Amino acid sequence: MSRPSADPHHDVRETVESRLYVGLISGTSVDGIDAALIACGMDTRLISGRTYPWTESLRTRLIELGQGTGSTVSLDEVGRLDALVGQAFADAALRLISDAGIQPSQIRAIGSHGQTLRHRPDAEPPFTCQIGDAHRIAESTGITTVADFRRRDIAAGGQGAPLVPAFHTALFRTSTETRAILNLGGIANVTLLPAIGPVRGFDTGPANALLDAWCFRHTGRSFDRDGVFAAGGHVDQALLQRLLADPWFSQPPPKSTGREYFHLDWLQARLRGNESAQDVQATLLGLSAVTIADALRTHQPDTQRMLVCGGGVHNPVLLRRLAAHLPAVRIESTAAYGADPDFIEAMAFAWLAHQTLAGYPGNLPDVTGAHGLRVLGAIHPA
Repeated sequence: MSRPSADPHHDVRETVESRLYVGLISGTSVDGIDAALIACGMDTRLISGRTYPWTESLRTRLIELGQGTGSTVSLDEVGRLDALVGQAFADAALRLISDAGIQPSQIRAIGSHGQTLRHRPDAEPPFTCQIGDAHRIAESTGITTVADFRRRDIAAGGQGAPLVPAFHTALFRTSTETRAILNLGGIANVTLLPAIGPVRGFDTGPANALLDAWCFRHTGRSFDRDGVFAAGGHVDQALLQRLLADPWFSQPPPKSTGREYFHLDWLQARLRGNESAQDVQATLLGLSAVTIADALRTHQPDTQRMLVCGGGVHNPVLLRRLAAHLPAVRIESTAAYGADPDFIEAMAFAWLAHQTLAGYPGNLPDVTGAHGLRVLGAIHPA
């Protein structure tokens, strides 16, 4: 599979013979709906990528419920939120298609990840819950929609996440170099791409979700632009060790997590109360860097190159900290390989929709721990 075009204005007419797909995702940070228009044919390329904002009231409620603490929700509210999120996703898809100057009829399918409210792969029985009514997306757009990708993998004994490593494999694997793909979203996850051998991948722990939440609490800003708030503090080594003592970090893969585990109450329980806000921010950034570096050294110590995507790619302080922990690894943005780091995940769910409609598996059992390859998602016809 060739690399996606880095040009957001790529002429769609060049890919008319290819099938066009839209991918939609709102991640753990709930910082917007990422929408990607891709062409799947002889190659896969990004045609256009955009991020569309949530309404502030809906975003606030989704974050509250995603944390899983201090908030209750009725079945009526779940139903209402499912409809609202589905309509927001449909609107994002239609805006993306319009902005690209094409017609909905040219889109083969939409792949929608939805918005995760709860992800409990280690519960008994394990379960995961993403909202964003795919029936409503299909009805509003007139486009076949594939959604609910995680639950088949969980039913097959897997974690249900991460699912993007299959796409990373198709896009970035080479037989000449051992690579890792690092997604710095609300939660950090890695895909390990050895030159020879099975692909593996797993969540390493919190990234932007805790950094953003702490920054908002103390500055009113939704995220720490350029890592400036963290850069003004110092890593509190005692606090860092208390954070690292959480048994989740020592669990072997496969493993996945989310905001329902790593949230501000989790952090608050480990504070002594006399820490400065900036020192806590610096320590959270240090936590992300240490856990990512430890994961790489433990599970793929011969990594030569790490390609970074997700919102955290724009945090130079975090990238410098990673480089300090991994001096033998060349760290680059996926942009260096023609893949916009802000839309890799949205592209992945467009690609997964293509896999589903073609009857191809979308999971990697060595990543999720599922009993075998599975075709993922439910198809909602136009």
